[in-house]
Amino acid sequence: MNLNLNEKIIIVTGGAKGIGEGIVKALAAENAIPVIVGRKEADNLKALESIGSKGFQVVAELTNPDECENAIKKIVQKFGRIDGLVNNAGVNDGVGLEKGNYEQFVASLHKNLIHYYLMAHHALPYLKQSKGAIVNIGSKTAETGQGDTSAYAASNGGRNALTREWAVELLPYSIRVNAVIVAECYTPLYDKWIKTFENSEEKLKSITEKIPLENRMTTADEIANMVVFLLSDKSSHTTGQLIHVDGGYVHLDRAIG
Repeated sequence: MNLNLNEKIIIVTGGAKGIGEGIVKALAAENAIPVIVGRKEADNLKALESIGSKGFQVVAELTNPDECENAIKKIVQKFGRIDGLVNNAGVNDGVGLEKGNYEQFVASLHKNLIHYYLMAHHALPYLKQSKGAIVNIGSKTAETGQGDTSAYAASNGGRNALTREWAVELLPYSIRVNAVIVAECYTPLYDKWIKTFENSEEKLKSITEKIPLENRMTTADEIANMVVFLLSDKSSHTTGQLIHVDGGYVHLDRAIG
């Protein structure tokens, strides 16, 4: 399907690895111009190299508000416009209620939520011009809980709420805002987490057995395909939606297994 994304300038935060890299590759396949915003230039360039010459990267530490603003400025200086924003960067950093503290909790909000707002805020004047779209990547933790990750769960609750709030606020500008909610997707970060368990293979098997559709992990490509669709005019009347690409993990009855 031609998604009419040819030459569209699409920002992907955290686009160098994992789900973000999958989104970058899917955008490139649609002849869009993905712009990776990430903290390590080497990682950004490696991801761009994998898709060929088309694309751009900006080095930014997104927990720093000034760097969020400067990233948008650099992108506009390069291209003169922004057609879409994918807020994706973040990490499940395990700041719990019992073992966490104020400083860790607030730092996690900066890693996982505040830059979602800042990137959208600074990109908004250009998204208004293009009638672009925003896609926020979220996590099941806001709905299911996970244990020992209060800050990440709170951040994802915020991502869900901002998706609906922005969808309403931006109606006058025909800017659509949606979220793709991830449950069990095998990424380098997920692999690192699995390997913290003594019997990592058994732990992974116990998780995949509970994923209703085909008892397997969601792939980064499957997340990316939905994101790219939501950025395109093929989803032209879809806004304010929290779309779960998760093999039925969150909503289907566990008893069916």
